[in-house]
Amino acid sequence: MEDDAPVIYGLEFQARALTAQTAETDAIRFLVGTQSLKFDNQIHIIDFDDENNIINKNVLLHQAGEIWHIGASPADKAVLTTCYNKTSDSRLVSCAAVWRMPSDWETGSHESPDDSAHNPQTLELLCRLDDSAHGNAACVLWEPMGDGKRVISLADNNALLWDLQESSTQATVSSTATLEGKGQLKFTSGKWSPHHNCSQLATANDTCIRGWDLRTMSQIYCIENAHGQLVRDLDFNPNRQYYLASCGDDCKVKFWDVRNVQEPVKTLEEHSHWVWSVRYNHSHDQLVLTASSDSRLILSNMVSISSEPFGHLVDDEELSEGEENHQEDKGKEPLKDSVVSTYEEHEDSVYAAEWSSADPWLFASLSYDGRLVINRVPRALKYRILL
Repeated sequence: MEDDAPVIYGLEFQARALTAQTAETDAIRFLVGTQSLKFDNQIHIIDFDDENNIINKNVLLHQAGEIWHIGASPADKAVLTTCYNKTSDSRLVSCAAVWRMPSDWETGSHESPDDSAHNPQTLELLCRLDDSAHGNAACVLWEPMGDGKRVISLADNNALLWDLQESSTQATVSSTATLEGKGQLKFTSGKWSPHHNCSQLATANDTCIRGWDLRTMSQIYCIENAHGQLVRDLDFNPNRQYYLASCGDDCKVKFWDVRNVQEPVKTLEEHSHWVWSVRYNHSHDQLVLTASSDSRLILSNMVSISSEPFGHLVDDEELSEGEENHQEDKGKEPLKDSVVSTYEEHEDSVYAAEWSSADPWLFASLSYDGRLVINRVPRALKYRILL
């Protein structure tokens, strides 16, 4: 492909749940979950064929309810989690479950337009992560570097650490943490840190961000009023262990060093409405995607707070040897932070953005009207980063 043109795919239902298929490192594959009140909900398996610039899709039925959050196992391509709403005794409850794709999902479910008698296959339920005693599930997080045996669910004011046994068909709660304080406290989102042997978790509730030590299930830091309004999403820098990005309803994206939470290291104010999603690139941590209800997706180049603020010239030893080197580095100014691109292919709130697990230069975004857009990092920037 010689150009950076976006590829657009439309689902017939509304959707807000998107994830890259983490365990798949060869094919460029994303999973999308739908939100339909009238029809059976679906998981769309989106395969992007980079050479021909086309999308192939498969559809699996998710009959349990509307999907609010989706997560892919880091170890098994066929396993995923969803958080979904269902009606029980005329009350709406939010549940969570682990599912397996049928072994032959790849055969025969490519839709052909004239195939009206088309019967998609159904996801196989492996186990529920519901514990009605702990409230409504908001999201399920897989252990980032894990073997697919540990997940955390956030339900109301509880964080539950689950062990999945026997090929994920059974789940037991191994430990829990509870949000304490005045009023009806509720987790809105969270992120499991890939650093510190995966022993830390960051959570958002209301305007606050908290860090937890999963070994003791105790709070290790708290950023009160991290945002002026609700915090929507969090992401850890994959290469700098103390750096965390957050975004929220105050239209801002903030970057924190959790060792000193008095104020953010950087703040971005490029969006004009709530920011729903923030994602660091897995390989090049200066690249940050943000998605908002202003219908826009923004790619920023946050070089100054990345693991390579001086490009490839300076290695970490030189940087950490203190002041004497800083004199020589005067000539090497950090590169400037900038907005690289603003993507406007969406016409509705963009609820999610994800980088591909297989191609570090490719990402997908999803808006509520069911429009999925696949874009690439602009070629010029890609070569500037690589060369």
